Amino acid sequence: MTPNLCIIFNPAAGARRRTRLYAALDVLYGLGVQFELLETNAPGDAEKLARLAAHKDRIVVAAGGDGTIAEVAAGLEGSSALLGLLPLGTANVFALEMAVPLNPKDAARALLIGRSTSVYPGLMKRGDASDRLFIQMVGVGLDAVVVHRLPPGLKRAFGKAAYVMQTLRDLTSHPFNSFKVNVDGQQLEPSGLVVTKGRFYAGRFQIAPSADPRETDFHVLSLYQHHMFDALKHAAAMGLGRLPKLSSISLQRGHEIEVFGADLPVQADGDAAGYLPIRIRTALRPLRVVVP
Repeated sequence: MTPNLCIIFNPAAGARRRTRLYAALDVLYGLGVQFELLETNAPGDAEKLARLAAHKDRIVVAAGGDGTIAEVAAGLEGSSALLGLLPLGTANVFALEMAVPLNPKDAARALLIGRSTSVYPGLMKRGDASDRLFIQMVGVGLDAVVVHRLPPGLKRAFGKAAYVMQTLRDLTSHPFNSFKVNVDGQQLEPSGLVVTKGRFYAGRFQIAPSADPRETDFHVLSLYQHHMFDALKHAAAMGLGRLPKLSSISLQRGHEIEVFGADLPVQADGDAAGYLPIRIRTALRPLRVVVP
């Protein structure tokens, strides 16, 4: 039976992404695949649309970046629907993790193969607010500051280069203050933190080589930085695939993570996600994802 696809797309992402979306849709048209295309109008719409579309035997496709995928995944939580991926974002970290092709035509064909795997997303909680699902990672420190301050127009215009530009703007003024982290009872005081379900960060850069989103635990990367030169050293090591080997880095597994600080910004899957303090745990039920 031809898969029943519901494709959720964020048109605010820009004309370039729409062009890539249409390239994928052309493949589906050509193969005679029936699908419904839904477009969002505001933040949170992708989750609402996914929840309405989460019927049995339906593949709900997130057409966008990691933030859109996380929203759609949140809408599918607790359902039997499958999550499909059309990676149209800037970094596409989760698609890389799942070995989904970044070429939109190849990604469209991968939706029709019929294989799926189960992954365990993370849940982040701030105070009395509802849990926020994240599909790949949560970050605190310089990267979260950059995400909070990055103008959307700059990101649309320059893609990955926009993050580099904003990082250079923030690097010299960032105070690199430490904050408190509790990983399953172990106390840490880093000045940067990435809690991740997978291996990759900002694209194909590996920061947690043995992480696997199919497992229930997190890999916690703590960065001990005191000034901009430490951050530059860490960036260079990440580019060479050697970041976890540095003595100024600690990497461990954990299930329950608490992070405390004086209103420091947080990013989740590359989107601004409020401020500390936060608590992180794994979702109770796995999410089924379509893979090649």
